[in-house]
Amino acid sequence: MSALGRILIVDDESQIRRFLRVALEAHAYAVAEATTGLEAVQKTATEEPDLIVLDLGLPDMDGKDVIARVREWSQTPILVLSVRQEEGEKVEALDAGAQDYVVKPFGIKELLARIRTLLRDRSASDNAVGHAVVEIGDLHIDVAAHEVRKDGKPLRLTRKEFEVLWTLARHAGRIVTHRTLLHEVWGKAHEHDTQYLRVFIRQLRQKLGDDPASPRYIMNDPGVGYRMLDSAD
Repeated sequence: MSALGRILIVDDESQIRRFLRVALEAHAYAVAEATTGLEAVQKTATEEPDLIVLDLGLPDMDGKDVIARVREWSQTPILVLSVRQEEGEKVEALDAGAQDYVVKPFGIKELLARIRTLLRDRSASDNAVGHAVVEIGDLHIDVAAHEVRKDGKPLRLTRKEFEVLWTLARHAGRIVTHRTLLHEVWGKAHEHDTQYLRVFIRQLRQKLGDDPASPRYIMNDPGVGYRMLDSAD
């Protein structure tokens, strides 16, 4: 059976690496390992993994520095797996270029689901973005036509509401930080206007018929950002 993808595990704890290797190989992934930040950067370059599972507490450098160095030349998806659960750590890692963040201890089913989300249909996703059309569940989002349909029926969104939805949809399954979302939609001068963003998210949810207590489309990660649920969530 061919591998579903090659995953680089970066963690200095041998027990974590062993556990992840067994679980990932059991689900048909090929696995490489690194125990330091420098080794992680080198193996990303030489082994070209499809995804990196990265601990932040490495012996030679902070994991966020690894993310920054890898992002200088590679867009390989990075999933942070760390004991650090502070909002600031999550935000900094995601803003540095990580696509997702899971806190230890973790459930292997959740981790595998996050990995599938990051790996699934990467080329199809790129093509969808290239054609400026994304379909998520019963939502059809067409940026060229500036149109959103739910169950085939058009939704009336303001320009900014549409841009917020489109930004989240382009990164479906991934956390988009408040700062990133504000920067992409409103510009650098508004990167810290989180209250402004909350108002737009609330309006957008109302128009989508999305219940914040049990979301179908937009999930909130308090203090960090928002994640557009894809059809498999």
